[in-house]
Amino acid sequence: MSSSLSLINLTKKFEKGTINEKVALDNFSLEVAPGDFITILGSNGAGKSTLFNAILGNFITDEGNIILDGQDITFEKDYKRALNISCLYQNPLRGTAPNMTIEENLALAYTRKASKSFFAVNKKDSAVFREALAQLDLGLEDRMKTKMGLLSGGQRQAASLLMAALAQPKLLLLDEHTAALDPSAAQKVLKITRDIVARDNITTLMITHDMKNALSYGNRTIMMDSGRLVLDISGEERENMTPSDLVKFFTERGGSLSDRTLLS
Repeated sequence: MSSSLSLINLTKKFEKGTINEKVALDNFSLEVAPGDFITILGSNGAGKSTLFNAILGNFITDEGNIILDGQDITFEKDYKRALNISCLYQNPLRGTAPNMTIEENLALAYTRKASKSFFAVNKKDSAVFREALAQLDLGLEDRMKTKMGLLSGGQRQAASLLMAALAQPKLLLLDEHTAALDPSAAQKVLKITRDIVARDNITTLMITHDMKNALSYGNRTIMMDSGRLVLDISGEERENMTPSDLVKFFTERGGSLSDRTLLS
């Protein structure tokens, strides 16, 4: 599902009025077109996760508006936003039910739009899940009755991506969802990410510290610094940008190569 997102002059301060006051978002604005797959860079403390938390409704911003698919959700409760926004995190254990089977987890996501109180797995649904899992090429279609908690981190993140797609979100947020995986698993999950996002045309924002991945995935790259948007590239400009160019810009803005920045 492809939807637009407008972030208009978002400002968020923590511990306001104290000596520890921190401006996490500073008049931040961003227009996201339907179907955009935007990678987000920035050093630790740049405001990336704060931005995601604002979109998810984990807090209300001090100023600004959030418009999803033409609807102002600035003051909408987080549980209501969760019907239209899916988020994957660094920790593969987060966002799934480890003691439920793969099939049951997929059923929860599949029925999220239809029911808030119950779900049931029938033969037709099971066939849909099996076919979808087969497309991931992880052999999970033969392990439908396996508990999620027994999967590897990469398998679990791949299954979580499929759950997000089955829920038909208007917006998919990826908060360094491959950071806790080994390099091989991370690349496989990123490929699955790209395939699912392209197949279902899901508007997506992905936080990453990997300069190469920031340019290799999606159609647009932005960079944040001190809660502000400092770089927004797409098209030919992005195609001509190298990881080294990004690192140079990144370090000039106060970033550090110790922030898991990878060039290879």
